[in-house]
Amino acid sequence: MKTRGVILSVLALLSLPACGGKDSSGESNGAQQGNSAETAAYSKYEQPVTMRIGFKVPDSRLNNGDSNDNNPVSRYLESLSNIKVIHSWEAKGEELYTQKAQLAIDSNDLPDAMVVDRDQLKKLIDNDMIADLTGTFQQYGSTLIKDMYSSTGGEALEDASRSGRLYGLPNVAINADSPMLLWVRQDWLDRLELPAPRTFEDIERIAKAFIEQDPDGNGKRDTSGLSAYKNIVYGTKPHINGLDAVFSAFHAFPTNWIKDSSGATVYGSITPETKAALAKLADWYKRGLIDPGFALYKETQEPIISGHSGMFFGPWWMPYYPLSEAVAADTKAEWRAYAAPLDSSGKFIAHMAPVTDRYLVVRKGYEHPEAVVKLLNMFTRLERRRDPNTAEVNKLDDFSAETGIQLRAYYPFDLLIDYSGAIEQHYADVQQALHGKIDPELLDPDTRLLYDRWLAEEEQPKKNLEGWKATNAYKYGVAVLTTTAIEQVRSVFYGSTPGMAGVWPKLQTLESETFLNIIVGETPVSEFDDFVKDWKRMGGDLITQEVTEIVNSKGGE
Repeated sequence: MKTRGVILSVLALLSLPACGGKDSSGESNGAQQGNSAETAAYSKYEQPVTMRIGFKVPDSRLNNGDSNDNNPVSRYLESLSNIKVIHSWEAKGEELYTQKAQLAIDSNDLPDAMVVDRDQLKKLIDNDMIADLTGTFQQYGSTLIKDMYSSTGGEALEDASRSGRLYGLPNVAINADSPMLLWVRQDWLDRLELPAPRTFEDIERIAKAFIEQDPDGNGKRDTSGLSAYKNIVYGTKPHINGLDAVFSAFHAFPTNWIKDSSGATVYGSITPETKAALAKLADWYKRGLIDPGFALYKETQEPIISGHSGMFFGPWWMPYYPLSEAVAADTKAEWRAYAAPLDSSGKFIAHMAPVTDRYLVVRKGYEHPEAVVKLLNMFTRLERRRDPNTAEVNKLDDFSAETGIQLRAYYPFDLLIDYSGAIEQHYADVQQALHGKIDPELLDPDTRLLYDRWLAEEEQPKKNLEGWKATNAYKYGVAVLTTTAIEQVRSVFYGSTPGMAGVWPKLQTLESETFLNIIVGETPVSEFDDFVKDWKRMGGDLITQEVTEIVNSKGGE
């Protein structure tokens, strides 16, 4: 991580008078707050401006003749900005989108703007293919977005900068999204009169009871203990069924670059702590505590939704999905979150995701780089429920409610920005309002919506699924995060090195296959030692040397 001096140099440059981009308009769309900065951020062009983009197609389907580039969301944003967005190309899903973005970079045929990953940003900067946005963002970035970036202590903007110049507009990782919590069928726990889980032993005891003692009361042995994800860990941003929390409790951090006890930079997947965690998981699988079919499910959430799973690991937002589906199928199901397992000293350890991992970039030479910033301002304001155009926003909300389509699916760029501590703050403010310590009328729009849904859910439980999702995610997921002392561990390096080229995919395959085979008993735990030797021999030693040099050089800046 760069030193504080470098961060300050980036922030200092962003505070200089802007030098890029000229807005052709003096008109306002009604969103201004009485200052020139906000006027620039949300002003509408007098003449139409065209912007070509790369677009990630969502899973949702539009009806009534609408299309990916002509729908209620795109039409609303165009009405505010007079920016006509044209899709140079489209790609469905993250993997295909990344491939198409890479093709655009390799062929030097960039759209005017697109979202790229960390390695792609580096290549674009190295080859002088994208615009320096330092002055443009300072002049046209909204106060809302600048405040959100500031919530990361300068890290988000620093991560998108080189030599103090800003080359991309980054997303912001929500701190609350990183810790993996243990979600448990509380109704089963209560039925069997089992205590809340904290330790590995607690989890083992509960899993065994869920398998053997008919917790759902149907007279059949059709329930499982712990669900799992066949790729074992997510590594960066946790999701459903990953086993990251088990590794973290052993102070093991697979797929991440960390500092070991001696201060050396190491790849977390080859440490003795990782071997110990794999041994524990192999023991669990052998004893049947982990769902025996976990590696065979087409979708990892299947046993959760079908009501067969009693426990699984996931972030705070699991009630939004898949638990909403599980509860819709069985309204008797009650799920609660726990900070478990704890490590040997009773601490809850969590690996934190990178502050940012996606960047909105602008093709060098595009005439209106400020138009990209304006669109980001507008859809971020809409996403965060700060848009003052109430009547139009209500229409969009109606569209979303009628179709089940989230508005964000049709923003021009898949780049969500929020305060890094937003989730915990929402929870704290709702608690203050519920206990009469602050006036609900003073809550920000996001928090007020949560507050209203919380009250409605308490009055009529499970009547409105949208209300159930939000309330349970915060009431049980976020509540655990805010009441638990979490020891946070961060990676010391992200991205790639020259030595990874052509080798890294093979090493990743070797790792995932070894881990899975050890857990399901296809190979003994001792095979881990051979894996480490092979990993080092196949290029791991060289890559480790490269990463170490990069980490050490950053530490000296």
